[in-house]
Amino acid sequence: MTERRTLTSAETGGSDGSWDAVILHVDMDAFFLSVELLDHPELAGIPSLVAHRGGRSVVLSASYEARAFGVRSAMPLAHAQALCPGVAVVEPRPERYAAASSDVMRILTSFTPVLEQLSIDEAFLDVSGARRRLGSPARIGALIREQVRERTGLPCTVGAAATKSVAKIVSTRAKPDGLVVVPPERTRAYLDPLPVSALWGVGPVLRERLVAAGLTTVAELASQSPQRMERWLGVQGPALQKLARGIDPRPVTPERETKSLGVEKTFEQDVRDPAVLHRHLVALAHEGAIRLRRAGFRAGAVSVKVKAPDLSVKTRTMTLPAPVDSAGPLAEAAEALLAGLTDGQGIPVRLLGIRAERLSGADEVVQEALLWEDESPPADWSEADRVADDIRRKFPHAALKPATLVERNAPESGPAQRKDIR
Repeated sequence: MTERRTLTSAETGGSDGSWDAVILHVDMDAFFLSVELLDHPELAGIPSLVAHRGGRSVVLSASYEARAFGVRSAMPLAHAQALCPGVAVVEPRPERYAAASSDVMRILTSFTPVLEQLSIDEAFLDVSGARRRLGSPARIGALIREQVRERTGLPCTVGAAATKSVAKIVSTRAKPDGLVVVPPERTRAYLDPLPVSALWGVGPVLRERLVAAGLTTVAELASQSPQRMERWLGVQGPALQKLARGIDPRPVTPERETKSLGVEKTFEQDVRDPAVLHRHLVALAHEGAIRLRRAGFRAGAVSVKVKAPDLSVKTRTMTLPAPVDSAGPLAEAAEALLAGLTDGQGIPVRLLGIRAERLSGADEVVQEALLWEDESPPADWSEADRVADDIRRKFPHAALKPATLVERNAPESGPAQRKDIR
């Protein structure tokens, strides 16, 4: 792997004294696959990926060798194998990844307690208070990479900037195994020539809208007035324009008590039919999404639980491409997880559950329905869900449900028997 050169304050025209806040974004490189390489060094240098084996599985992590063929996370496994014939497929080990993540986060908190974990493999750190003890942003970033590599064997990329959004952009562009520092006074010079798609939260749908409006670079977007951006994109427009100018007042927020929201269904008789399980899964996702929106949350991950007649329990979890509160993406992720739990076979199921995890407030997501990536559903789903919510508020007894749940002569699934939030 090519070693990435560190860009220092002096090289970018900045000075160490110009920082009011120093925000780092630490992102592990191909995390699941990198963990597997520790235990399976024979995979080094060859195209490989982590995924459950099965026709409906999706790629959870891909090596950079596989990415050269176009393989991406959240891509259907069959598609990945078509793009990269002979790619090595490794069965995921969630417990192993969770343990590795805990080790990494423990190392990061030794640098500063002001840490905001975004997912299992990335986090923001505010190291403003650590500069007197540890030195410049470039030195702190280098120490973090050194400690993570030395103590876990895993590579990571670090982006340093004055704001969260810029730090994340920097780390994304520094991958893999890189460290780049952008001082405050060089922020606009760094951002301006980038394509609009480089901004955190701009996916293909929003990019197409911006390009259609003649905005192809961050500089062009930053030059627009907030009023014009609001006319184009609604209330999210001015927020996006501020990000393009490097303005992001959001602080690094140490992780609050983890909350999750679950919906489960216990069957009177064990269910084997995959079609019936699919129907119940959609119903659970539908109910879970309604409760997410009512509580003002979005889910960054989904887990599925299956209880067998012998009361043994299996669970699997998937991180979503973007936080959601719509039934569609919840159901799609749950379907892939269920296929992995049942191996596509008609095994008896006594209880089926969906849990929305890594919850964040809906107002924390800068781009409401426009942030979907390639693997995500169309941007108008959230708006349709909100219209349906309005109807339910006005007409509490209205039987609004997905078309999947109104099949002719299909048995009623009944309400989920247990719901909780914790």
